[in-house]
Amino acid sequence: MSASAPAFRASLPRLARRAAAAPRPLGRLLAVSGTVFLLSSFLTFGLGALSGANPAAAVLGETATPADISRMQHQFGLDRPLIVQYFSWLGHALTGDLGRSWFTTLPVSDSIGQALPVDLSIAGLALLIAVLLGGAAGITAALHAGGRIDRWVTLVCSVLGTLPAFVVAIALIVVFSVQLGALPSGGYVAFSADPAGWLRYAILPAFALSVDAAASIARQLRTSLVGALDENYVTGAVMRGFSARRVLFWHVLRNAAGPALTVLGISVPVILGGAVVTERIFNLPGIAQLSLQSAQQHDIPVIQGTLLVTVTVVLIANVAVNAALTALNPAARRAAPAVEGNGS
Repeated sequence: MSASAPAFRASLPRLARRAAAAPRPLGRLLAVSGTVFLLSSFLTFGLGALSGANPAAAVLGETATPADISRMQHQFGLDRPLIVQYFSWLGHALTGDLGRSWFTTLPVSDSIGQALPVDLSIAGLALLIAVLLGGAAGITAALHAGGRIDRWVTLVCSVLGTLPAFVVAIALIVVFSVQLGALPSGGYVAFSADPAGWLRYAILPAFALSVDAAASIARQLRTSLVGALDENYVTGAVMRGFSARRVLFWHVLRNAAGPALTVLGISVPVILGGAVVTERIFNLPGIAQLSLQSAQQHDIPVIQGTLLVTVTVVLIANVAVNAALTALNPAARRAAPAVEGNGS
């Protein structure tokens, strides 16, 4: 069986061999992500439980008696040990039950389900803009390395990288909403209700969130492409008669995209964090506004739910980016078969 394994592996198509080599690093990545999720969930729950808030007194008002407060705390399950509360909350959260708001009594999962698509759609559009603008700028600068275009791209990216998202957002509103009157300065329309209307409301906040990520992607991609273009395999591909477009997009870009992909993964939590400000500026009913309102009311179940969902989104994005890096990195793909061979 062991002697036939290499022949069987060689007979597999290229994509199938890559998929066969992926489970080991992806398994390690999933194990790390699961550990981070558990630690984050415990910190999220612990910070909420140790915040000192007294939801029973807040819900019942100033006329509540100690007996009423004690009864309400028992109803909320707050009279149990902290570790018991945590595992009970985590068990329900893994099934999609994030509890109910202490003040509105609405299910937290329903509130998050209404707010999360706003953030995901705008964050997705922001990442798309960042990839398109940053990728185009990085490739253009690398193909003109040392020239005037390269210096201009580097200068523009350096300036844009220093601008906070809220400054870009205000500038966009002044130009496109106040001066030109071309786009609305705030509000939101769901994509499922009106795709064109959604784009009109989402383009400005998405662009404001994408500027820093686009500048970082352009800088990283330019640097890695300049180094990759000097590799021997590029010279060999050119001498074999491959077109410049095929050499760039099929050989060079695939090997040089790793640092830019890493920047893209780092940009996901940055964009979600920046949404707190842009949602306020553009009056978006997103998860950041839900978290802010809940924090002002000390509505702990909603705060815990929004934080847990945000952590989950970031971990999923990191897993996706690392899976893409593993697929693009030949050393990572060869690691699993090499280990298996040594072990046999």
